[in-house]
Amino acid sequence: MTMKVTSKTFIRKTKRGNILKIVREHYLRDDIGCGSKICKKCKHNNERPLVKHQSINKDFPDKHYLLVDTNVVLHQIDALEDETLKNVIILQTVLEEVKHLSHSVYKRLMDIIGNYSRSFYVFVNVYHRDTYVERVRGESPNDYNDRMIRVATLWYNKHLDDKIKVLLLSSDEASKAKAINEGIPTMSLEQYISGLNNVTLTDKLSNRSCMVEETSKEPIFPPHLTPAKIHQGIKSGKLMQGTFFASVDNFLEGNVFVEGQEKNILIQGRENLNRAINGDIVAIQMLPESQWSAPANLVLADYDDLDLENDLNTVEKPKEKYPTGQVVGIIRKKWRQYCGIIQHSLVENATRHLFVPAEKKIPKIRIETRQYDKLKDQRVIVSIDTWPRTSRYPLGHFVRSLGKIGERDAENEVILLEHDVPHSKFSDEVLGCLPKETWTISATDLVGRKDFRDLDICSVDPPGCTDIDDALHCMPLDNGNFQVGVHIADVTHFVKPGTAIDLEASQRATTVYLTGRRIDMVPGLLSSNLCSLRGGEERLAFSCVWEMTPNAEIVNSTYTKSVIKSKAAMTYDQAQLIIDDQNQDNSIALGLRQLNKFAKILKKRRIEAGALVLASPEIRFLVDSETRDPLDVEVKQIKETNSMVEEFMLLANVEVAKKIYSDFPEFAVLRRHPKPPPSNFESLIKAAAHLGVELNVDTSRDLANSLDKAVKLDNPFFNTMLRILATRCMLQAIYFASGTKTYDEFLHYGLAAPIYTHFTSPIRRYADVMVHRLLAVSVAANNTTPEMLDKRKIEALCQTLNTRTRMSAYAERASVALNTHIFFRGKIRDEEGYILYVRKNALQILIPKYGLEGTLFLSPRKGQLQAATFTYNEEEQTQRCGEIVFRTFDPVSIQLSLDSSNVQHERIVLKLVKPEIPNFSVPSITASTVAVQESQKNPHEPCDSLCEPQLKKAKI
Repeated sequence: MTMKVTSKTFIRKTKRGNILKIVREHYLRDDIGCGSKICKKCKHNNERPLVKHQSINKDFPDKHYLLVDTNVVLHQIDALEDETLKNVIILQTVLEEVKHLSHSVYKRLMDIIGNYSRSFYVFVNVYHRDTYVERVRGESPNDYNDRMIRVATLWYNKHLDDKIKVLLLSSDEASKAKAINEGIPTMSLEQYISGLNNVTLTDKLSNRSCMVEETSKEPIFPPHLTPAKIHQGIKSGKLMQGTFFASVDNFLEGNVFVEGQEKNILIQGRENLNRAINGDIVAIQMLPESQWSAPANLVLADYDDLDLENDLNTVEKPKEKYPTGQVVGIIRKKWRQYCGIIQHSLVENATRHLFVPAEKKIPKIRIETRQYDKLKDQRVIVSIDTWPRTSRYPLGHFVRSLGKIGERDAENEVILLEHDVPHSKFSDEVLGCLPKETWTISATDLVGRKDFRDLDICSVDPPGCTDIDDALHCMPLDNGNFQVGVHIADVTHFVKPGTAIDLEASQRATTVYLTGRRIDMVPGLLSSNLCSLRGGEERLAFSCVWEMTPNAEIVNSTYTKSVIKSKAAMTYDQAQLIIDDQNQDNSIALGLRQLNKFAKILKKRRIEAGALVLASPEIRFLVDSETRDPLDVEVKQIKETNSMVEEFMLLANVEVAKKIYSDFPEFAVLRRHPKPPPSNFESLIKAAAHLGVELNVDTSRDLANSLDKAVKLDNPFFNTMLRILATRCMLQAIYFASGTKTYDEFLHYGLAAPIYTHFTSPIRRYADVMVHRLLAVSVAANNTTPEMLDKRKIEALCQTLNTRTRMSAYAERASVALNTHIFFRGKIRDEEGYILYVRKNALQILIPKYGLEGTLFLSPRKGQLQAATFTYNEEEQTQRCGEIVFRTFDPVSIQLSLDSSNVQHERIVLKLVKPEIPNFSVPSITASTVAVQESQKNPHEPCDSLCEPQLKKAKI
């Protein structure tokens, strides 16, 4: 290897007036391989080379490799991800420019490069002696990068001695012209793909042809302001910036959250929305107060729902007006890939179609595809390319198909993608961080650990649980006290800071549990094997060991890395049977009974302090082992052992929070649950007051006491209903860095805990991994890392954890909804329900057996006739039909069935059985299940997380 050094000298003047000479050296090498397998000149340095030449192209018949410029990568990454394109050279110049311009595209490109079967080769041209060029005076960075790309392409063609061509793919017309003048084989990616006669790949091209055509039409929307004018307007106060949230029900309405504003800014009408898409960061201008409005009471899904001359101006003038504005520019687009279906087309052989997203807040997208016959009954993914002023809809392109509408795998994929749940296979780099499957605990692993293998430790979990995070033990001491241990899987022994597996876990943030499927935060070798505290196997753990008095008072605490051997891995039912069977008197049984006694004391103490006992109907499906179809649904039964495990997990989390905060007052990762504002409880207080129940929400203790007293003998489910509705008044619990809040703000409102964290589930929560590392430093088991003491990075990571946790909860609910729909296919059932809310035109009904909430409409839907008339009393929150009056919390009998008439959104239909109302109620079915007539079936039965009803699984 020979080295060549180029250098640049800069003269700078310091603040003190001194002259500083700076010499910047750039080392060039001659041993960087070109990556081609046919090349005999270069050494590949164990890199995986470009294997074979690219497929023959009718527009470029020579054998060739491809070399792409930056714009091709940025704008056509969906096409580059297609398996058809292989043996592609990525220059370091391009890689660095993409990383600077778009982190998301850079990550996708790195994933392609990491897939060795694609043979994408990174050539470090900036350090190669023959491909490095210096920037000339006055040359723009863009022109300099383009020249670097052309120089490298020309070198490749000379270096390979015409045995194989290197074709430059560029979308920059000026750069293409210069390349052709320099004798470099060049064409656009569009030209290249047209020569492959690959329809699927053609559809994946960014929709640029439509852009040109759309510019010739009359504008529909006003122009956006330039970035400079937006910046100037925000600085002067004439404009404001915020996040745009589209309405679910009305596509011509939305609002913008502006930090510091008391209310969101209402946006109404096509021109005022001005092409903003849900999640965009927008610049808005306030309208004069005389033009302020209020949300319209309209359901408008698309332009098809509008009458010829009808718009929002025809709506009755509102009594209360809201601050109203208009979008004048898009500061940052939050576009992503969208799941949905292609709208039915009546035009034969049409290539332009409308894509209907599953997310109701996203507008339809116009795409080009020649695969309509193939894709019309498929769930597909589409990306937005642009939204010209002249087009009603944004323009985009097809990315890929997910599968047939209504099939479980396709619908699960939609759920994961729409909720942004990372679920790709773990990369080779991540898997490379794992120990061998035959790994066993060595003498080195035991250094600094307490040996608890002789203790009678056991775990208690749901049936079928394989990722066992926690185990317990309890034994009497000679002084009359007890030793109680909470042992948590030591995931950080295998997941070291800064490694590929650590970065992957931090991005996934949490394990996601869909019905019948689990998306792990860490690979299965750890989650279900080496970290899982399985019965009869030695495992590394992090233990909290307390000496407790018989009254569950902690005398002293010990936190230590340990090694354990669980004597039994039990389900809640199994543990409950052992506790209840007084004939069992072995150490495990005695320990469980004492733990259960302690748990009751701890729970009583928490409730007296103001902890809330809320409710959320949770169900589980009995699933066919072969088809994975749900056979039946049952509400999860809560036993004493559930509460027993929960109490000790809460205790461990609280005690660890105190420990890490005392040692890291600025950097502790904690979890807070803010107190809900009184306005959140207004509707609940009003509904309870109509039934003579007074709710005091001044403090969590006041609310807990009010809920305990709220009992109606004629409605045994009343108290549970109140607790369910109280759960929905709560704010989300969030992770944060202790140095970013005052101690008073640490409060966990629902648990009435002054300080709290998550420590007990590191297999499935990354927050717990962070807490384990802090605790390990506290007990001198590990050293600190710079990241642990960087408050800004910790807070940023906490924000990621909060987002991922929230989205995973939504995905899990959507999965329950999907399986509920599958369960109801071909079935009609009568079930008992309770009124949650009384609306102007409907009743919101909770069906406890299925844990679902649905809408019973009281007024006729569009195109329907109805003889029964209901009268709504807004003051008393009632609906009356003759002598029948409906109030919140009233029991009703409901008939449930599945409506599959909407290909995009299935929904559970609710019909009233009892009380009986002539010309409205339906007769009760004689059997619990009856087959639906074939004429009612739809061959394409989709399920969607966004349709009615929504299943609730709220947790604090």
